[in-house]
Amino acid sequence: MPKSSKAVQHVSPLMRELSEYIAAAARRAPPAAAVERAKMHLVDTVAAMISGSRLLPGTAAIAHVNTLGGHAQAGVIGTGIVTSVLNAALANGMFGHADETDDTHPPSLTHPGTSVVPSALAIGERDRASGRQFLRAMILGYDICARVLLSVKPMPFLRSGHHAGAFGQAFGAAAAAAAMLRLDARQVRYMLSYMGQQAAGMYTMFRDPEHIEKAYAMGGMPAHNGLAAALMVANGFTGVEDIFSGERDFFFTFAPQGERRELTRGLGTRFEVMRASIKRWPVGGPIQGPLQVLSDLIAEHGICADDVVELVARMPDKELEIVNNREMPDISVQHLLSLMLVDGGVTFASAHSFERMTDRKVLAMRARVRTVGDPKLTDVQRRWRCVMEIRLKDGRVLRHQTMAARGSFENPLQRHEEEAKALDLIEPVLGKRRARRLLDALWTIDRLDDLRALRRLYAA
Repeated sequence: MPKSSKAVQHVSPLMRELSEYIAAAARRAPPAAAVERAKMHLVDTVAAMISGSRLLPGTAAIAHVNTLGGHAQAGVIGTGIVTSVLNAALANGMFGHADETDDTHPPSLTHPGTSVVPSALAIGERDRASGRQFLRAMILGYDICARVLLSVKPMPFLRSGHHAGAFGQAFGAAAAAAAMLRLDARQVRYMLSYMGQQAAGMYTMFRDPEHIEKAYAMGGMPAHNGLAAALMVANGFTGVEDIFSGERDFFFTFAPQGERRELTRGLGTRFEVMRASIKRWPVGGPIQGPLQVLSDLIAEHGICADDVVELVARMPDKELEIVNNREMPDISVQHLLSLMLVDGGVTFASAHSFERMTDRKVLAMRARVRTVGDPKLTDVQRRWRCVMEIRLKDGRVLRHQTMAARGSFENPLQRHEEEAKALDLIEPVLGKRRARRLLDALWTIDRLDDLRALRRLYAA
């Protein structure tokens, strides 16, 4: 392995604090609450990957990695394929965001699990690392993913044409891999520089009606590129030690009005996995609030599409921009509200059906749905909010709202709720017995000495 350069470079106090924190992550025990929350997000992410392996983006990823060859180092979840760590991270990342069932970090507009977990898991399998080390790397990955986006101010960044998730998740995946590889602080600084060179992601991904490019940009690409940056440095690459300060730095390039201190604010005391959210409904994050409110109204009043004259859903204005009349069924708020009223609920199958977007009953209901972007409902934490009013044919007017829908970090799912969601996604692929065994292993992953043992449980 080439020896690291001894040339002296200026390193700002901020970069020194950040790099030393990342380098020490594998030795640092997070609080019990962060560990428990990380397990919830791990179960949710693995379930999304297994389900996603059977969807169109998943089959495309499998076909691609099957042509690449590579050393047998890590498994492709939901299959019998064992390939290189980079190939596995790419495929598993695409599986995780093959649809909209994966987790989110609303304040940063990212989906950390679908990139952080594949990156850390690939190295963990290759090196037969412990589940405890993996959880520490995962928690770190969520921290760095979120902080990079918070430092560039995620919503202005998104509105400028960049895509926040593709951007921040790559840094999160790189940090998680660095912890698994036990890079020292100087190597971490090099790793961040190589990650900065690869930082990418364009808002145009939302135009993809089949979710393949979106799965790549929001899952596979960040997982692959973040892991690649860490591996290059582990194999001797050197470079610039501080991309966050100096001439034409990271912020000059991507966010001149950014806030550097967000990179380290609260490190070690504020764990971003605690501000991440898990979707109750298998649809885009901004739609969680509207579906929660409508579901409550249906349960309380027994209403259906035939009873409704008009439905008005007020939601955060910047959230509505993301899900307003989209061509993909699982990220179109108007379609999904109509679907819930016609069917009485929303399932994984119905939310992903393009055929239902042309259903006469759904379209008739959709003509009576009105959405309003309300800046008063928008906040920096991006809580899943909605205020709804429904006028009925019998003259009644129903009103209901939520300021933090179920699954948001202020109103988190409980273990039994997450388990029910996960089993619904895993059982069709692995069967009931193996799904149960896999979940048991994930809930107790901090007692697992060798991550490779998971391979026999998730392989199909």
